[in-house]
Amino acid sequence: MTITHLVTHSGGFHADELLSSVILTRLFPDAELIRSRDAAWITPAAGRIIYDVGQAYDGEAQIFDHHQRPNPLREDGQPYSSFGLIWHHFGRDYLRGLDVPEADVDAVHHGFDQSFVLPVDLLDNGAIDPGVAGPLAGMTLPVLLETLKPVFDDRRDGADDQAFLAALPVARAFVEASIRGKAAKRRAETMVLQAIEGAGAGKVLELPMGMPFRSAVEKAGADHLLFVVHPRGSDWTLTTIRKSGDSFESRADLPAAWAGLTDEALEAASGVAGAKFCHNARFIAVARSREAIMDLANRAVQAVSQTTE
Repeated sequence: MTITHLVTHSGGFHADELLSSVILTRLFPDAELIRSRDAAWITPAAGRIIYDVGQAYDGEAQIFDHHQRPNPLREDGQPYSSFGLIWHHFGRDYLRGLDVPEADVDAVHHGFDQSFVLPVDLLDNGAIDPGVAGPLAGMTLPVLLETLKPVFDDRRDGADDQAFLAALPVARAFVEASIRGKAAKRRAETMVLQAIEGAGAGKVLELPMGMPFRSAVEKAGADHLLFVVHPRGSDWTLTTIRKSGDSFESRADLPAAWAGLTDEALEAASGVAGAKFCHNARFIAVARSREAIMDLANRAVQAVSQTTE
């Protein structure tokens, strides 16, 4: 069936129907976007997808509201907003439209749902207090998107609709950037796992370029790895591996004697010609060549071994 109309409510807008529109307008670019509360529009009909309005949720009839009672819930009992419902029904096709490999579609769909969609669902339903974000509460994506609404005394005809359409590409940029990032992490994981296999029992992991690596290291159970090296432009970098995603603590720090040094001072302290920079926090160092960075890495490993003996 050809979709000819995408229908959501008129008036002020929230993140959930705006983000839903990002998904649907990508999948159905020739459909007309209608913002209305007129019963003639918010009643299911052939060629029509209705969302965040209509007081019903029926996937077959293609109406996706969440304001009715009982409201639609996820399997774990958490509430859907229209965004969650649209993502549940159309998200995989959306990912395919963005050329996410089929083998990665389910993983990216789930990851985006949990990290991006679910927070919007919970906030829209009042299931979480915006204040949980602390001082950054006013900087969350739903809040920022809603700042794009017209101000209270903008009484121009069509102001809400114009603002909605202007906000749509802004919202799209965040959605697609997040998905690109998650798809890239899947690609990176494959490369990192191959590199881990090649590293064997060594404590230094060499990668062909900078990329996300910690999740793959954890997935592989490569607890023996301490440092990662990779090229960065004409230089090479040596980085530590965090113990967990919510901590800045590393499995091992770079030697204290290197902290904050550059060029000749770092070369003297490390004994490595070509050493260029070590961050004062000792989580990254830079060298001018692969030979130099591998020398730094091996010396860092030796330093860790000496402190644990």
